[in-house]
Amino acid sequence: MKQSAFIFLLLTIALVSVRGQDKAGNLPLASPRLAVKTNLLYDATTTFNLGVEVKLDSRYTLDIPVNYNPFTYSGNKKLKHILVQPELRYWLYEPFFGHFFGVHALYANYNVGAIKLPLDLYPGLETGRYRGDIFGAGISYGYQWMLSPRWSLEATIGLGYAYTDYDRYECKTCGKLLESGSRHYFGPTKAGISIIYIIK
Repeated sequence: MKQSAFIFLLLTIALVSVRGQDKAGNLPLASPRLAVKTNLLYDATTTFNLGVEVKLDSRYTLDIPVNYNPFTYSGNKKLKHILVQPELRYWLYEPFFGHFFGVHALYANYNVGAIKLPLDLYPGLETGRYRGDIFGAGISYGYQWMLSPRWSLEATIGLGYAYTDYDRYECKTCGKLLESGSRHYFGPTKAGISIIYIIK
């Protein structure tokens, strides 16, 4: 059921994006049309991340970032996850410049332990371990500054809802399963300070 709802949300974003093409199915050539980016906030946690953003029409773009962290740190700390967070963006002036608003979906698979997350999202995480999946959606606001014809800087933040199912274990690496459960979350679902390279 959760997977079906998530797939429906992704399809809705894709269908809305089709509206962005003109009657001939062509895209305007006047402004940038394709860019790649990396989120410096994720880079700071040693999480590999790469995003691609494509222009759909004179006001819309589709942003698709993917984040991946496979590492176990000293003390057996881990923030292992893979996260996909597609977003349809509406630009107030033109794509890749100025203010924008977005609607995003998210999916993550995670295995985390021996760390403390903000807002105490997972009680006991400092001495235990959680594994599970997250599904969610939200809205966002951001701003993009042009640094040169090829380089830009972007800041964005988003709020929304997420549902997670999880298994909780008694210690960081081993131990018996303590519980399986689910949680509902309302709050920040996205944050980024990204460096962008315009391809064309």
